[in-house]
Amino acid sequence: MTTHPAQPTQDVVEHLITQADPPPPVKGGLNRLLVWIFPANFFIFAMWGAIPGVLLTAQVQAIDPKLTVQHMMIVSVIGAVCAMIAQPIAGQVSDRTRSRLGRRAPWMIGGVVVGAVGLVALAFASGSLVVITIAWCIVQIGYNFVQGPVSAILPDRVPLNRRGTFSAIFGFALMGGSTVGGIFAAVFIHMIPVAYIAFAIVVGVVILLFVLFNPDHSNKGEPRPSFDLRAFLHTFWVSPIKHPDFFWAFTGRLLLYIGYFAISGYQLLILENYVHLSETEAAGLIALAGVIILVCILLTTAISGPLSDRFGRRKPFVFASSVLMAVAMIIPFFAPTVAGWIAYTIVMGLGFGMFQSVDTALMSQVLPSSESFGKDLGVVNIAATLPQVLAPFIAGAIVLIGGYQLMFPVGFGVAILGAVCVWFIKSSR
Repeated sequence: MTTHPAQPTQDVVEHLITQADPPPPVKGGLNRLLVWIFPANFFIFAMWGAIPGVLLTAQVQAIDPKLTVQHMMIVSVIGAVCAMIAQPIAGQVSDRTRSRLGRRAPWMIGGVVVGAVGLVALAFASGSLVVITIAWCIVQIGYNFVQGPVSAILPDRVPLNRRGTFSAIFGFALMGGSTVGGIFAAVFIHMIPVAYIAFAIVVGVVILLFVLFNPDHSNKGEPRPSFDLRAFLHTFWVSPIKHPDFFWAFTGRLLLYIGYFAISGYQLLILENYVHLSETEAAGLIALAGVIILVCILLTTAISGPLSDRFGRRKPFVFASSVLMAVAMIIPFFAPTVAGWIAYTIVMGLGFGMFQSVDTALMSQVLPSSESFGKDLGVVNIAATLPQVLAPFIAGAIVLIGGYQLMFPVGFGVAILGAVCVWFIKSSR
């Protein structure tokens, strides 16, 4: 009697497709892509590190210092909603794009143009909360249409056995860029328009050079999927029942970022009102802490990503980094001093550097389908942008109820919950 092997389910097929290696880059190979992926991400995250937590806060604070927290809640939440919507939509439309430049490049180019317009508007928006909010929304939409397609390059072009190294570069670019951005913002805190225009120029040039030196495969001849309105409206949804690993990875990242953004987004206000520094002193401490954290980032990103490739394991690194970040968040609660903030910076740098160096590789292994990397990574990145929506409300409510010191135990709690989520992931070790 002849037996036939059982047919794999659709979920299994999708999982196997997701793990398949993509075609190599058009020219220059992976080494060239590795070199250029760093500045492309570094300068985007330098901008995110400079503007919300320092430049935008100082700009809003100048309108009415007594209402800074309330005004920042408004600006941050509206801008973050725009980011949360823009990035997965950018991934969705880039998945369907057919051009000589491939799927991602046209949106990366268009995004830097729109984002630059928003930055220039923001540079001349001082004194008006409405204008600042509108300009910030334009910035968020424009550059998230860059960041979404850039994120999709990892599963688009990088083979599975190199993703840990690339993820380490992504992680270092995120933490290093955010840190350098914070230092830059502290130096230019009294020259805010110059800082905005500088970011518009530098980010635009770097992204255009990335597209030029790392061309994608032309996909003009590929059939374009028919537009399905129902599928498009599901841009923000991946079933946790069909894809539980994706759900747990998403939830873990979401919780961790809520704790992180609740504190980092208000760092200037925390240092002024909790550590009791002047604006100039706070800016100086942000710059000093930035230099210290760079050393920590270099250490953990240089080790964690390649080690995760060598051992073929992601979860232990993500779990350990989450615990380190939780420990960091509780330090200022017991030590509301300059020394306490520096200690927080060191431990946070070690933890978040390790997290970012491995988490992207972990997420790339739990994406539901290879046919929608851009959309799925856009949904993944909601876990980074949604906390920017929630954190201002959470942080503002905490400050009004219990003061700035209560933010730290809350951050500790959500980071620990994020670590727990990692162990429910089955498809990655």
